[in-house]
Amino acid sequence: MFLAGRSSLLEIHLATVLFGLAGLFGKWLVFSPPLIVLGRVFFASLALGTVLWWKRQNLRDILRTQAGLLVLLGAILAVHWGAFFQAIQVSSVAVGLLSYSCFPVFTVLLEPLFSREKFDWRSLSAAGICLAGVLLIVPRFDLADSVFQGVLWGLLSGLSFAVLTMFNRRLVRDYSSLAIAFFQDLFAAFFLLPSLMMMAPAGLAARDLGLLVVLGVVCTAGSHTLFIRGMRRVRARTASIISSLEPVYGIVLAFVFLGESPSFRTLTGGAVIMAAVIFVTLREGARHRD
Repeated sequence: MFLAGRSSLLEIHLATVLFGLAGLFGKWLVFSPPLIVLGRVFFASLALGTVLWWKRQNLRDILRTQAGLLVLLGAILAVHWGAFFQAIQVSSVAVGLLSYSCFPVFTVLLEPLFSREKFDWRSLSAAGICLAGVLLIVPRFDLADSVFQGVLWGLLSGLSFAVLTMFNRRLVRDYSSLAIAFFQDLFAAFFLLPSLMMMAPAGLAARDLGLLVVLGVVCTAGSHTLFIRGMRRVRARTASIISSLEPVYGIVLAFVFLGESPSFRTLTGGAVIMAAVIFVTLREGARHRD
């Protein structure tokens, strides 16, 4: 049991490393963000569909009862990942990941609007701390500044992911998370098909195609599957705290593979953001008593 528990922790850490690694593809690939996301969701849906077929999972129920919602969530997913890669391309991996990582704070702020719960002052305080961290990252509030642009795109990515999270929490009570991910990726691909018109006539080089396959199969479908496997023996609160390390892993990987060194200002703001995010994660875990 002890070894099984350690194996599950390693699976969640590895999944989080892969989540962080995905950000680097925004620098490795020269395509526009919509094209990168199209490749990502296409190969991810192909991989997840293969897993679902192999497991013989029934997809009719979720498609019959939730088709409209899944289409909407596919569109939101396309916006989320598009904004994420845009943030990284206009600024840096560190700025994109740190501003996106505010999504747990967005989640606790939006939840009362969905569930009619009262706002909690601790959650509002955490949002204020997170905002302070974001302000520390931005050197000047000028739309011509690349860091400011990156932060705005990253915040949009975090906000859209918070909306996805709230809907997915409800769906996962009744349906397989793999099936949910499959249909969201599939519908996101349909929404992004027009972006193919942006591709140069020469099409895809073998290197670019290989990177998109790795991004979709390993960093998306593979990481999602690993995370779910790890959740079997790891508490949700622990998994959430580990997943909040995604910016840390991503920044380290960007330093190793891209030579990106975040500024002291970015690291300071990131530390403040991470403190707020971990506080919110711990508090949500305690509230739900998982």
